[in-house]
Amino acid sequence: MLRFEFEKPIVEVEEKIQKLESISIDPEQKKNELSKLQKELVDLKKRIYSNLTGWQKVQISRHPQRPYTYDYLSHVFNSFLEIHGDRKAGDDNALIGGFAKINENPVMVIGHQKGRSLKENQYRNFGMASPEGYRKAYRLMKLAEKYNKAIITFIDTPGALPSIEAEARGIGEAIASNIQLMLRLKVPVISIIIGEGAAAGALGIAVCDSLLMLDYTWLAVISPENCSSILWHDYNHIEQAAEQMKLTPENLCKAKIIDGIIREPAGGAHHDPISAFNAVKKAIEKHLADLWALDADERINKREEKFNNLGRFLNK
Repeated sequence: MLRFEFEKPIVEVEEKIQKLESISIDPEQKKNELSKLQKELVDLKKRIYSNLTGWQKVQISRHPQRPYTYDYLSHVFNSFLEIHGDRKAGDDNALIGGFAKINENPVMVIGHQKGRSLKENQYRNFGMASPEGYRKAYRLMKLAEKYNKAIITFIDTPGALPSIEAEARGIGEAIASNIQLMLRLKVPVISIIIGEGAAAGALGIAVCDSLLMLDYTWLAVISPENCSSILWHDYNHIEQAAEQMKLTPENLCKAKIIDGIIREPAGGAHHDPISAFNAVKKAIEKHLADLWALDADERINKREEKFNNLGRFLNK
């Protein structure tokens, strides 16, 4: 498994434990030494993972073994029926969706999908959705509203497809149409950042009643790399950029931009996917129950108020 530079002390202790387990020494001595090392490992993980910088969280959010939308569909939901195409031009493999059930309750699930290998990423376009993807999402959200089913979206994208062809086919209009639609949807909408949440590519399926983030994820109008290239004219200031952007779940929750943080296993969901799936399912169940308790007009009013109150105006 890929490990990051800041995880090096953890890897060293894990290797000591593995080495000690493989050698033959006095059983009692071995037990005591293992106990000390395991305690050291727990303390070390707690210290490192509770003090991560913004850039380190960005790194974890991009880990190739993190669960993607299809993984959550397989473990949090059941009876997933994928729906393809935007009924205008084509389909988009970077943005998937369809009806599924959570505790036998039908919902519409929409999300970005990345690949784990180069071939898969080329097929999924590295999770960067095209105009067809956002128009497919629009179609599915209208379908969910027609049948009065809640909408769950999973966000994990480095941004919308940045190509001349995407611009020519109207990607800006497609994203804007989704934002307009989602503000007025009559059904509950929950969005969860499960990895990267970059710019309009994320916002195109993130206008919702409850915006949640997993621990080791980020949400911002631009990536730290691009921010560094704009402000410092090179990529050497990505750590400084990540800190100044306040893109972590803690910063965004404090600023009241998101509505909650879903706790991950130490080090990220890829270390213990089942725990991550259970945490996400529990959060969805809670927020769905709260949102269904409101009537449609009240939900819409609260949703509009939520987004209207973002940011501050300073009088000079």
